[in-house]
Amino acid sequence: MPEPPPESPSAKNSTDPTAPAPAGRARNLSQTRVFTAQFDNLETVRQFVGDAARNAGLNDSDVYATQLAVDEAFTNIIEHAYEGESLEKIECSYKISKSGIVITLTDCGKPFDPAAIPVPNLEAELEARDIGGLGLYFIRTLMDEVEFTFTRQADTGKLCNILRMVKHRES
Repeated sequence: MPEPPPESPSAKNSTDPTAPAPAGRARNLSQTRVFTAQFDNLETVRQFVGDAARNAGLNDSDVYATQLAVDEAFTNIIEHAYEGESLEKIECSYKISKSGIVITLTDCGKPFDPAAIPVPNLEAELEARDIGGLGLYFIRTLMDEVEFTFTRQADTGKLCNILRMVKHRES
């Protein structure tokens, strides 16, 4: 398995020195990385989230579900919030808790209202279904909790989308 890329100088870490370190390395309880809105970053994002989910104690199936949900959300941000690849930023953060992991994606692209997305009709014939529209459904199905909020950047006044996704560890 390839080594993850070195941490950027802007990455923020929080490590509990009393927590047992997995396989000879420090256990990051939270970390933030900033990526440009480009599809080439998807593999790095998946690796970042997968490593965090494994460190949170999620089983292989839940690690995969978490990676898939983040992949879908990151892709949707590129395609819809930024209307295509760009050098705009997507912040990806995680926080490991006793019950699992919280992944947060923040972008300052076009505001997103999840209530405006209709629930897909999974009973309809394939030919009768609209193209697209399943991403949000998949994210909500794969994760235990999904929450959309907004924040205004203090320095620019720009409104930013915040997607918070939670995956609980099996008891």
